[in-house]
Amino acid sequence: MLRRALVRAGLVGPAWMILACFAFAGLWVLIRLSSKELHPFAIVVWRNLFGLILLLPMLLMNPGLVIWGRMPAHLRRAASGVIATFATFYAVSTAPLATVLAINYTAPLFATIGAVLFLGERIRGYRTAALLVGFAGMLIVLRPGATPMSLGLWAAIVSALSTAFSLVAIKALTGTDDPRAVAAWSFILTTPVSILIALPFWTWPSAQLWPLLIGMGACAAVGQLALSRAFAAADASAVMPFDFVRFGLITLAGILFFGERQDLLTLVGGAIILGSTIFIAARERLGRAKTPSVASPDT
Repeated sequence: MLRRALVRAGLVGPAWMILACFAFAGLWVLIRLSSKELHPFAIVVWRNLFGLILLLPMLLMNPGLVIWGRMPAHLRRAASGVIATFATFYAVSTAPLATVLAINYTAPLFATIGAVLFLGERIRGYRTAALLVGFAGMLIVLRPGATPMSLGLWAAIVSALSTAFSLVAIKALTGTDDPRAVAAWSFILTTPVSILIALPFWTWPSAQLWPLLIGMGACAAVGQLALSRAFAAADASAVMPFDFVRFGLITLAGILFFGERQDLLTLVGGAIILGSTIFIAARERLGRAKTPSVASPDT
């Protein structure tokens, strides 16, 4: 009944996006808590492993989800996902949460630039203006020269760049593949690689940390699945505005759980960045409606 009501209201995509926001906010809190004992790279392994365990029953009960012919696309998604995950976990463990998220919001902006450089897409004046505004927002957040650039902040920038490629891959895959398969393959392909990368930093977790690690895997699995379903159910322009829920949740978590003090410029910069990505997504949607043969950068 709830699903039918959401379908009638055109809110299926936004509903999945909001669920993803809560899942990813919970994931970030658990990352920060776990990083007090484990290296961030070791935490990535447990995130992937428990997420994979939780999604395996779904794959076993639905063998038709596996489409081997799409493996090259899944590998591209996994490659960018590995870099994004390791960079994000390191940034979340060492830098202010709201600042990391504000930088991460630039991923769609980097994706737009990548589409122009590597896919030969033409960029119009309004997209150029939105990109400039978005990167101005990132400068407001980082304030080069006024605030030191820590390794955590550099990791957040690397995360945004790699997430840009991951977002493009997700959107391309959800156009042909079941969203459940997109989420599951991201864990299947990245888990072995993450183990190899984390070996030099490996320590076993204590008994009291296991519930946090299991919860982290659950949040990651739910978040990936919900994000894939959000993009499959609606255009990016319809779901991206709801991603600001994540900004509010993570900012609040940083204040309540970790005593972070958020300055106004970080919040303003984050809002500017997200606003510019929403504007680009909305204008691209209008462009596709007028010229159906032209592909958008997120397909």
